[in-house]
Amino acid sequence: MARVTVEDCLDHVDNRFELVMLATKRARQIATKGHEPMVPEENDKPTVLALREIAEGKVDRALIQQEDEE
Repeated sequence: MARVTVEDCLDHVDNRFELVMLATKRARQIATKGHEPMVPEENDKPTVLALREIAEGKVDRALIQQEDEE
């Protein structure tokens, strides 16, 4: 399991509050709405998957808003 640090995520998100909100929404999409993770699952929980996606730059605010509208 790869470790995800806040600093890795903050390279792609403006501030910690936005990071928390983005990770929460993405984790909810993965856990309850059936969205497929954009990173290998590696037996991680949805919250860790969401943070890994953010750290790798695969998820941003625009993507979350677009998927929330659908």
